[in-house]
Amino acid sequence: MVRNLSTIYIPAFRLARHFLQSGHPYDEEIDYIFFKWNLKEVLKFEQLAIIELDRLCQNPRIGIIKNDKYSILFSKQTTLFYNVKEKEETIELLLFWNNQKNPEELNKLL
Repeated sequence: MVRNLSTIYIPAFRLARHFLQSGHPYDEEIDYIFFKWNLKEVLKFEQLAIIELDRLCQNPRIGIIKNDKYSILFSKQTTLFYNVKEKEETIELLLFWNNQKNPEELNKLL
């Protein structure tokens, strides 16, 4: 399933709930996990995503900042890149990155 890599703007307190229903690149990561492993691993990743997004909502600056973009390690295989929009009080989810991919591709996307 190919999804649009557009960003998403959501008030921080609504982030986790909306995020899982958004059609965001998150879906690409879910598809990858499903096809490489199985549904059980997808469900585990979704639970992990809820926990990590809740932490992010609590403290948006917990990630590592580089070139004005934050990143947070979701799992050994996945990193989320995001921006914090102070004025709008939102977190802009940019990209879920599979850490096994070529890092040169990441630089092109960010």
